[in-house]
Amino acid sequence: MMRILRKNIYWQMGTLVLAALVFTINLSHAQSKLTTNELNGGTVNTITTAVPLLLISPDARSGAMGDAGVASKPDANSTHWNPAKFAFIEDDMGFSVSYTPWLRALVPDINLAYLSGYKRIDKNQTIGVSLLYFSLGNIIFTNVVGEVTGEFNPNEFSIDGTYARKLSDNFSGGIALRYIYSNLTGGYYIESAGQSKAGQSVAADISVYYQNEVELGDKSGEYALGLNISNIGSKISYTETADRDFIPINLRLGARLSVDIDEYNSISLMADVNKLLVPTPPIYELDTAGNPVQDASGNKVILYGKDPNRSVVSGMVGSFSDAPGVANSSGDRSVGKEELRELTYSIGLEYWYSGQFAVRAGYFYEHATKGNRKFFTLGAGLKYNVFGIDFAYLIPTEAKHPLENTLRFTLVFDFEGLKEQKAEIPPKS
Repeated sequence: MMRILRKNIYWQMGTLVLAALVFTINLSHAQSKLTTNELNGGTVNTITTAVPLLLISPDARSGAMGDAGVASKPDANSTHWNPAKFAFIEDDMGFSVSYTPWLRALVPDINLAYLSGYKRIDKNQTIGVSLLYFSLGNIIFTNVVGEVTGEFNPNEFSIDGTYARKLSDNFSGGIALRYIYSNLTGGYYIESAGQSKAGQSVAADISVYYQNEVELGDKSGEYALGLNISNIGSKISYTETADRDFIPINLRLGARLSVDIDEYNSISLMADVNKLLVPTPPIYELDTAGNPVQDASGNKVILYGKDPNRSVVSGMVGSFSDAPGVANSSGDRSVGKEELRELTYSIGLEYWYSGQFAVRAGYFYEHATKGNRKFFTLGAGLKYNVFGIDFAYLIPTEAKHPLENTLRFTLVFDFEGLKEQKAEIPPKS
């Protein structure tokens, strides 16, 4: 692995190592297959991007519901899932702090931290801020003979600013502006790529949210719809010579149904669908030795699919039809079938008792040829006046999985609860 790092720090740290650490060993194995182009109807063809941390669920509430959150009830973590939800948040001000020890089955010192807060301007407008920080532990650099030449703690972070506004009594829109910083090498010099550098990018989210009351027999309830196109931004690079790579531009669409069972009990069911809006790796022509064939200009010859070296807008639009396709027994390829495989699905359930105690569960599904992440989630929450605490536990469907025993913790602070608590204290005589 360190030899790959010496040859090309961008691909090693930017796509292979980071993608493997975030998206499991199955994803790393998928990437290695892509480099030899052994793709057929049953093998993998995963999509990798820079800074995949932007897609990790940062908070314990949504993390306990299978990573479903685009239409969940608004909370302090809405910036990540759907900024437009802030317009319907009930409290005047609040913030949350989340912490996740990540992939402890592989590495003991990888951590994800998230800080998010909001402030209502008036009854129609709300602003928010958030900070996402990812530490990848300690990396030791060596030369070609294995001698240690240095060490570094790779880290990445993003800073967001959010604005949400009600456009009607039931509909809102929101935007988020994001600065992304990814320092994976500490300026380490790579012989084949030159001086490395920290990758930087700016991006934006565009989102909408709709909620309305509904009557279900003698029960009252609420349904909601949400859509968020996140991380629409510039490509990123870690060296002067390496090609710039897409950040994880993502389309998230979902719905929620909440029902008040009685005065004390309520339940919500929600579901999300995700689609990466970046190019799918094509299939390249290979020579008899298994090496990519190049044309007169030195470009690899594409057999199926489209050239992934495109602009951001072209990559987003073309992401719905650029897959090389799934081959059937006769050799014909179905592009639509592979595009459908690129969708991920999240289902979540949340139960509240008396607005103070919550139990949550969920399931996340990704096709085996697109990363093969499949896991159940469980969690609980407790809210008391000013403070609330949530935790989530991830259960992979496969034994000895890098994501097993993943825990998330979130502490929520409610300023409205603090005001109410102060109001209950009688004045001194």
